[in-house]
Amino acid sequence: MTDIHLTAPGQTIAGRDPSANFNRALDHVLRFHQDAEAIVITGDLSDWGERDDYLRLKRRIASVPLPVELCIGNHDDRETFLQVFPELRGTGGFVHRTFPLPEGMGVVVDTWGPETHAGHFCEARAEWLDRTLSETGDTAWLFMHHNPVPTGIGPMDRIMLLDHTRFSAVVERHAARIRHIFHGHCHLPLSGSLHGVPFSAPRGTNHAGWPSFEAQQRLLSGSDLPEAYAVILADRISTMVCMVEYGYAGEIRNEGSPNYADWDRLTMIR
Repeated sequence: MTDIHLTAPGQTIAGRDPSANFNRALDHVLRFHQDAEAIVITGDLSDWGERDDYLRLKRRIASVPLPVELCIGNHDDRETFLQVFPELRGTGGFVHRTFPLPEGMGVVVDTWGPETHAGHFCEARAEWLDRTLSETGDTAWLFMHHNPVPTGIGPMDRIMLLDHTRFSAVVERHAARIRHIFHGHCHLPLSGSLHGVPFSAPRGTNHAGWPSFEAQQRLLSGSDLPEAYAVILADRISTMVCMVEYGYAGEIRNEGSPNYADWDRLTMIR
């Protein structure tokens, strides 16, 4: 999941209640994906970095029967977050760490910076990530908030990971070990690669963005597309990332068949 943007219950963003939508997302996951190894939320946990939001988040995930891993994003406040989740303070005071997965390890990357929406990846964080990836032979799955590659959307790229060259250098050194990079921030379904390492992002569990490529665009664009999260299916040789638009309220039809012998003009819905 990404960009849950928790607020006080009943407060809305773009006409949507982030707390209610986050609860709906968790309920959906626990209904359909009880076999998941973990839930990872890649930042913007709170809309204004407020302590009460983190307290509500801590209480809510305490009842989830799956491990929940947290990243922070530009809407968060690192020190306020760590007051509520002191166990997540990593080396240098950053919110970075590793956690076990059946196919290697998850790596939480801290891209937060004070008083900015843009992402940062300083020398200290680069040294930690480089050392972490060097000291273990495990396959690594990176989870972070800010997009590490430009989207081509002007306003969004002004607040991307500004230290992307430094991050890219670490990724290049360890590209053979990094299986995938997962990020959020853009409120858009995105995918691509960096030094041959694939990355992806889902839309988010509350408000949705829109990819406006107009040259003179100054503000970020929003839309009324459904809330979503991603399901990651991985084994030793493959990775599939599927965006689940759990906020979709329309009809879901049972049509067609995987059995080719059943395909004919009378039975196929068109």
